[in-house]
This record gives sequence, structure tokens and C-alpha cells, in this order.
Amino acid sequence: MTRSQVIESVYLICAVCFILALKGLSSPKTARTGNLIGAGGMVLAVLATFADKRMAHLPLMIAGIVIGIAVGIPAARQIKMTAMPQMVAIFNGVGGGAAALVGLLEFTQHPDVAVARTLAVILAAVIGGVSFTGSIITFLKLQEIMSGRPIVYPGAKFGNIGLVIAAVVFGVLTASTGSAWWLVALLVVSMLFGVAFVLPVGGADVPVVISLLNAFTGLAVAASGFVLNNVLLIVAGTLVGASGTLLTQLMSKAMGRSIANVLFGAFAGSTMGSTAEVGGDRPVKSSSAEDIGVLLAYSHKVVIVPGYGLAVAQAQHTIHELAGLLESKGVEVSYAIHPVAGRMPGHMNVLLAEANVPYEQLKEMDEINPEFDRTDVALVVGANDVVNPAARDTPSAPIYGMPILDVDHASNVIFLKRSMRPGFAGIENELLFDGKTTLLFGDAKKSLTDLVSAVKSN
Repeated sequence: MTRSQVIESVYLICAVCFILALKGLSSPKTARTGNLIGAGGMVLAVLATFADKRMAHLPLMIAGIVIGIAVGIPAARQIKMTAMPQMVAIFNGVGGGAAALVGLLEFTQHPDVAVARTLAVILAAVIGGVSFTGSIITFLKLQEIMSGRPIVYPGAKFGNIGLVIAAVVFGVLTASTGSAWWLVALLVVSMLFGVAFVLPVGGADVPVVISLLNAFTGLAVAASGFVLNNVLLIVAGTLVGASGTLLTQLMSKAMGRSIANVLFGAFAGSTMGSTAEVGGDRPVKSSSAEDIGVLLAYSHKVVIVPGYGLAVAQAQHTIHELAGLLESKGVEVSYAIHPVAGRMPGHMNVLLAEANVPYEQLKEMDEINPEFDRTDVALVVGANDVVNPAARDTPSAPIYGMPILDVDHASNVIFLKRSMRPGFAGIENELLFDGKTTLLFGDAKKSLTDLVSAVKSN
């Protein structure tokens, strides 16, 4: 076999690794293995690429890899679970920007490429540019460097239309003249559109846009693979694009929203997070950890509903300790996982896996909802919108139609909350004022620690 044939064979093995990685990531039980398989495939792909005779500028490439490792490993190890979406956003943006630059540099060096490859260069520039700047804006919103609310400026609709028209014109000029300057102009317009595309999105919709931009990056990488005539880039980019699209659809469905509503709802005044209703002086029932501990200890079935507040408090180990104590007293314990609990799908699964919570106790929404009717206590820790009955009962609510966890069907509902502030949707949860609901105010970790002590004493 020739060297090129060996490299192509290795690329095929890498592609299989990426497919197996996606398969492994579909389940908490196999996610770690899937991640390692994907990482192994990527290492193999990089090594095979270095064996290509066409490779040049090796010192620069090695320096780039060293810099990437120096940034990536500390970031991945030190990032908090609550900041995981931000890291995904910024890394994804870098990937989109890299794909756009690859297309631009290739076009600069070979302006007389075939029409099909020119179109691939244009697609890489457009999609990569949008993904790059759009991902930066989502990072800034989630990191609270800028407002997380929808930002709509006067004439935004016409401005976006103008950017789209400009992109089409510059794309046509690039293809017809072969000038790299028109491609640069196209890239700049695409980057401006990426900013304008994400600014109107706010609240709980931002993670959905991150997933969509991830799909965009995959398509940009696939286009750059076509430009470079690299089959592995085409395969890998297509896999990322397809999985990102499916994840975006899953998140939108879990929120009871269409993708169009997520992206353009602010122009109609319906984007989640655009309003905030406050309960004023409405009475709620609160209690002490000691009393709630007695209720938990003498229950037959307890369902724990984790949310973003649990991740913020880093209380996953404490809640696992509480669950273990309850099980030692004969209480049946399980965890109700909403698809968009936290900020990304799987957020709660990963968080609880860190505390070695058995996978069998993690139950998805469709599986756990029928069990709430025979649940003595639903213990809600840091969740809000995903248990808000307004999604089911109030047509005027911005979350109306979103599938929720039916915790209001349980005999007792315990909310661990820091304050009465609403969730991402910016609306009040009427379940907080229900007669069967008891609130325990305070930091989730401290409240859970107090509950552990209370259960131990019973």
C-alpha cells in the first residue's frame, strides 16, 4: 500500500471511532467510554495527518498544538459544571473561525479552484463566520459579561435583511471574480450577522442557540474538508452538524418551542426571559430542615428533582448522601431528570454522575411522570421552570406547551430555594403558593446538609 492509501485507511478507522463515540455519548453508562474513543480517534487522525507528504510549516503546527493543549487541559479540568455551556460556546466558536480561515487561506493560494470548491469556500466563510461571532456573544451572555436578556435595537429586522443581501452579493462576486478581497468582505459581513443573529436571543434560549451554532460549525468544518479534499474532515463535520441539529431539535421540543420561535421570538415580544413577574407579598409556607427531615425519613417514596441551583451550589455529593440515608431507612428514592434541566441536555446526568449516583436511579421525564401520583415527597432542588404548572395550564405564559415534570401530582412538594426570584423564563411558579408545597430557604448545599443531619436524628 502507498502512504496515501495507508493514511486514508487510518482516516476510515478514525471515522468509525467518531461514530462509536457518538453512540457511546447517547447513554450515561457509556458516555465516558465514548468520550475516550472519540479522543483516541482524534489523536490518531492528527498523527496520520502529520504523515502526509503535503504537510508544510510543521513547526507552526506543532506550536499551535502545544498552545491548544496548554489552554484546553486546564480549562477542561478547572471549569465548573455551571460554566460548561460557556466553555462549549467558546470552543465551538474557535472551531467555526478556524474553518472559515482554512477556506480563506486556501482560496488565497488557489483562486482558480473549481466552481464546486469555490462554493465550499464561500460556505465555510459564511457558516464559520456566523458560528465564530455568534458563539462569542452566547459566551458573553452566559458568563454575564453582557446582559443575558434579548437585545433588540431599532431597525434590527431591516439590518439583518441588509446583511443577508450583502452576503449574497459578496458571495456572487467572490465566485465570479475569484478575488480574495470579496471573500474577506463576505467573511466580515458573516461575522456581523453572527452578532446580530444572537443578540435578540436571551434567557433559557441561549443554550439552544449554542447547540445550533455547534451544528453550524460542523457544517463549516465539512465545507473546509471539501476545500482541502480531506474525507475525514467531511465525515467529522457532517457528524457534528447532524448531531448538533438533532440536539437543537430535542432542546426546542423539550421547551415546547419551535426553533424559529427561539431565534426570532424577541421580534414578536415572546422570547423567554423577557419579562419578570414578582409575587409581592403573597404568602408561602416555609419550614425548618428538622421538620422536613422528619417528613422525608418517614416517607415511602421520594423523588428528587435536580436543577441549575444544585449545580451552582455544587451540592451533588450532599444530595447523594441524603438519598443514601433515606434508602437505609427503607425509602424508595429516584431522580427526575428533565431534558433541559440545568443549561444543557445531560447537565444533571453528568453532575450526579460526579457524585456516583447509580444510573438506574436517574429517570427521564416520560418514565418518572407516571410515578408522581404515588410519590410522598417531591424534593425540588434548584429547579423552577421545568416544574412550573403554567407550562400546562396557562396559555398566556411564555413557557406554555413545554413538557414539565408533574411534581404537583405528588402528595408533598418541598422546594429548596435561595429566594423567590423566578427562573430563566422570568415568570412566577404558582406551585410555590400551593397548599401542599413547603419551602426551605437558603443555599442548597447548606439546606441539604441540614436535611442530612435531620434525617440522621430520626
